[in-house]
Amino acid sequence: MDVLIDLENSPEIEIGAEGIAEIIQNVKIILTTPVGTVPLDRDFGVSWMFIDQPTPKAIAEAKVEIVEKVERYEPRVKVTEVSFITAPRDAEEGRLFPRVRIALKKI
Repeated sequence: MDVLIDLENSPEIEIGAEGIAEIIQNVKIILTTPVGTVPLDRDFGVSWMFIDQPTPKAIAEAKVEIVEKVERYEPRVKVTEVSFITAPRDAEEGRLFPRVRIALKKI
């Protein structure tokens, strides 16, 4: 089963989710947590070191970081695609919104 996670149009995080909703929730938390902000696991989350890089370089670095961190911290999924939504206004302001497609692994 493939699931598309679109952070730009994603509903709020639902604490206490179960089943597939829990897995999706975990991926959203990983994607929205800046690395270094979780006291007992400073590597949890996504690094923002690519901010202020040229857009093509930022996209390449972000894709690698997203795949690595999601698959590390949510072992029940495999990232099958990472793309970015870049509306003209967002591109002018240097904003990127990730869209992550995940496949649930059989456990």
